[in-house]
Amino acid sequence: MYELLFWNYKEGIYLNHHLVYESISDAELVDGLEDLPIDIILNRINNVFANWEKVDDASWKNTSGKGAFHIRTTPQSIKIDCYGTEGKTMDKLVDILDEFKCPLYDPQVPERHDEFNE
Repeated sequence: MYELLFWNYKEGIYLNHHLVYESISDAELVDGLEDLPIDIILNRINNVFANWEKVDDASWKNTSGKGAFHIRTTPQSIKIDCYGTEGKTMDKLVDILDEFKCPLYDPQVPERHDEFNE
């Protein structure tokens, strides 16, 4: 499994990314994060991955290739668990969230891919 996480900081707020990740993983709300348009983002993912099998409300499976992913959300975050998913598919997910100004936090590295990259 490979995790991709996305959130937006409020204007002028910048927190420890790993602590935010831990809170998100526990489905906690975090002071300093913006609420996201979750339904709109999920609809966008649905449209982009329309040719994938929708296993349930939060899971997609590639029936013509490799991989699957599952999405968990809080009002402030989107966490995507990728299972055997190709890099180009993960890039597509990152691009979708980028449309909503939600940079990727990659906990495997760990690194957040935004303009404030440390």
